[in-house]
Amino acid sequence: MKTINQKEFDEVTKTGICLVDFYATWCMPCRMFGAILEDIEEEIGESVKIFKVDVDENEALSRKFGVLSIPTILILKDGVLQEKHVGVWSKEDCIEAIKKYQ
Repeated sequence: MKTINQKEFDEVTKTGICLVDFYATWCMPCRMFGAILEDIEEEIGESVKIFKVDVDENEALSRKFGVLSIPTILILKDGVLQEKHVGVWSKEDCIEAIKKYQ
């Protein structure tokens, strides 16, 4: 799972299905969800790109997507926002949401 910054965001999310986790290193729920994302990445492999964005290092990007609480998860398809979810998501619910766009 790659951590990206504002410069990389548009390029890496412009094609395919992407899940982007807005998080902070000090956030315990974010750490918990990070482990869930690792499981998801292992399970669904190449069909979805999963990225992380550190809100403390990418404030403008966080503002662009209205990230007020973390973790905030975005699902994008071909660069277009499809879903936004705030809080820890179960592995099953997350995979179900991703599959809607495959």
